[in-house]
Amino acid sequence: MSMIEKHGQAAQDTARVVDVAAASTMVGSLMGYFPAIAALFTIVWTGIRIYETDTVQSILMRWGLVKAKPSQEADD
Repeated sequence: MSMIEKHGQAAQDTARVVDVAAASTMVGSLMGYFPAIAALFTIVWTGIRIYETDTVQSILMRWGLVKAKPSQEADD
């Protein structure tokens, strides 16, 4: 496994941890255990994750609101 692949995997693992924390915060705030700041964090994080999905990105590209990402070529 190359160094880039290891970094990508670490980034995905970190995102999963934050996703679990965000979901836990959402459940807790819905139950009234956490302050409104926790709910705000959850809303922002969930919005970012939804924005990053391929489906939303393709819709935004179709509407001309974002540009297509440049393709990454291997530097072999």
